[in-house]
Amino acid sequence: MPSPLTITPHYTQSTDEPSDSLLSRYAVFATLAFTVVVYLFETYLDFRQRSSYFKTEFPSELTATVWSIDEEEKRNGKKNEDDAAAATTTPETSNSTGNKLDKTQPLLPQLQSKFSKAQSYGLDKITFSIVSSAYSLIEEVVFLFYGFLPYTWDCACSIASKRFGWQESTDEIKVTLIFLALTVLLGTITSLPFELYSTFRIEKKHGFNKQTPALFFTDKLKGLGLTAVIGAPFVALLLKIIKMGGESFYIYVWAFTFVFSVVMMTIYPVLIMPMFNKYEPLPEGELKTQIYELAGQLKFPLTKLFVMDGSKRSSHSNAFMFGFFKNKRIVLFDTLMEQVHGDEILVSKTQDISYFQSVLYHNSENSHGDDIQMQAILGHELGHWKMGHTLTNFVISQLYTGASFYCFSLCYNSHDLYRAFGFNDDSRPIPTIIALLLFFQTIWAPIDKTLSYVMTVHSRKCEFEADEFSVNLGMSKKLQSGLCKIHLENLGAMCPDPWYSTYHYSHPPLVERLSAMMKLDKKSK
Repeated sequence: MPSPLTITPHYTQSTDEPSDSLLSRYAVFATLAFTVVVYLFETYLDFRQRSSYFKTEFPSELTATVWSIDEEEKRNGKKNEDDAAAATTTPETSNSTGNKLDKTQPLLPQLQSKFSKAQSYGLDKITFSIVSSAYSLIEEVVFLFYGFLPYTWDCACSIASKRFGWQESTDEIKVTLIFLALTVLLGTITSLPFELYSTFRIEKKHGFNKQTPALFFTDKLKGLGLTAVIGAPFVALLLKIIKMGGESFYIYVWAFTFVFSVVMMTIYPVLIMPMFNKYEPLPEGELKTQIYELAGQLKFPLTKLFVMDGSKRSSHSNAFMFGFFKNKRIVLFDTLMEQVHGDEILVSKTQDISYFQSVLYHNSENSHGDDIQMQAILGHELGHWKMGHTLTNFVISQLYTGASFYCFSLCYNSHDLYRAFGFNDDSRPIPTIIALLLFFQTIWAPIDKTLSYVMTVHSRKCEFEADEFSVNLGMSKKLQSGLCKIHLENLGAMCPDPWYSTYHYSHPPLVERLSAMMKLDKKSK
């Protein structure tokens, strides 16, 4: 009598009985169990976070820290007539929900006045996340039970044979590209309603979305085109290397992915990003001079400064840097220029371009997004560069890639795993792309989830260190006020649940960063 834990997909390539191995019998059940357990845990954290958005009292910890910032501003007698004039002469830059701050007024009352809006925005986002996560779970479970992978692969084989005369045994890579096209197309269709709702309902409701439907779909088509132009050759070469590399193919795969990542990090901001946004040199002026002076002080090889029209899609702000060796470049969003003083931009945090590389190789992307506050602080990010965080993260990502493909090489010929998921026709070869997908979906998934959390903890540690670097440069107060202002502009979470933030946030919550910097200030006195 078969065990109730033995799950066989509805669609399989053969009607043969599964083998007696433990892996063949219980792989599907183990995968489902792990998926459900992770979902339940993360949903529990989501509901904890959701509860925090029902709080109506402004957090006392934030009151104390921001009040001290305002008091310091008063003691310093800071005045900024230019910003006061801008606040009265450029009302058209304010979004429809009035999220714009008055840079001439104290921060605390403005944060308090935006607290209810930030709570409402966070509540909408986390509720949407709960719904979309539930759909993702249902889709994954249905696909596993039905046998989505063997069914889609057989559909790709049928299309390849009937339309192009390609055969599975001799033209596996070509069939693989058809298979991936089918899965990408289906994934695009199923995710589209969620993307539309997020962009044109939630982001628009809270005054952030600037995209038109035409621009949205144009971006989507461009993205699919780039996936075909860049992704198809990458996959074809990857599969070719695996097939020709012998038992040590993981070494060649690692070398290939390393070269590919470096190339992508180089061409992405130069060739690909201009397809979506317009880049112009930062105009001559005090801000540009100050940025170059700061870069020179830290011996950062800055060669060019750009302003990007991020406002065409969103009123969120950001900045990033890219480039290798002696050719570094910095890009500021035009929205950032409107939100903070020039001296606060100098201490704002930027997102390094190596982020794009890390996304290519492991699924550690945080879909909740509360921790991604678009905070753009140049001195802080230069601290990441000076302290070697950027290089360390790149090395870690490469080690991750090498380790994952080495482990895959140990399981590559484990046909019992593939039989469990419906590829049980011994007369047909196991497609390499299927072997890759099933390995990362099953055996590697718990490892990936664990390493992702470890990297989140590491990222938070690096953020505190980069903040300390800015403090040591004498930028503490500007860093604190800049973070508060951009947090206010973006309606960031002001009282996140501690469990949720510990698990999801790659950047510490605002109050933790402010408190840490204030402690450093006291020590330095």
